[in-house]
Amino acid sequence: MLRERVADDIYIFTSDLYVKVTAGVIFTSQGVVVIDTLLFPQETSEIVDLVRRKSKSGVRYVINTHSHSDHVYGTYLFNGAEVIAHELCRQTLQKCGEEELSEAKEQIPELAEVQLRLPSLTFNEELILRLGDKTLRLLHTPGTTPDSIVVYAREDKVLFAGDTVMPVPYIVDGDRLELMESLRAIAKLSLDNIVQGHGGVLLRGEIKGTLKSSIAYLETIYNRVKEKVEAGAPRDELRRIGIESCGKSRIPLDGLVQDLHQANLEVLYDQLIPGES
Repeated sequence: MLRERVADDIYIFTSDLYVKVTAGVIFTSQGVVVIDTLLFPQETSEIVDLVRRKSKSGVRYVINTHSHSDHVYGTYLFNGAEVIAHELCRQTLQKCGEEELSEAKEQIPELAEVQLRLPSLTFNEELILRLGDKTLRLLHTPGTTPDSIVVYAREDKVLFAGDTVMPVPYIVDGDRLELMESLRAIAKLSLDNIVQGHGGVLLRGEIKGTLKSSIAYLETIYNRVKEKVEAGAPRDELRRIGIESCGKSRIPLDGLVQDLHQANLEVLYDQLIPGES
């Protein structure tokens, strides 16, 4: 697993086992904040080990940016921490989490010991968390999922974006227009780094261009799918809409972005065909 430091007290972990999903650790004089946890316990345990070596106070808070399993399943390993998330994240995990975890355990033996932890502190629009010399601003940024949030480390100008920012925007569980608005809101922040939910960390010189291209991508795929629907084209025709023709690279996440792109096209097609919502 890749570990890198983006500021004096901020570390990023990137999974080797599941589509380069990321988690963050912020050290403060009054304890540690973990932002997202990883799918496989053996990788999240590396975060636990780092905290144990570097902090006497331990983890005070775990923040879940949304309810997807690859961002929450390791949360149980931080027993003494308070878990923070959007209220919709808690509701989603409460409604579906145990059933989905049970199904996942049947397919992935490595998850046998995972226990679902629900957020104990939730919010709706914004929450400010001050710990030691750090100020963390938690903002609701729906679009990739209804419960998505980002975490802005103000003093370090680092944004933990969860899946709101990815190498290709993903809207299968969310809403295209909401995600565009969330990306525009992020673009207004003063940032040196964005930690994407999957993939590499964006540096200051990349941020504006990446956010702009993601907004343009969401507009482009809508228009391209709409043209197909209006022409009466069958679903198979969506294969002709390549990711690169929509402004995004096919290379990131070991090529998985192409599958995400295709899924985006299909969900838009279903929304646009006559009689469908």
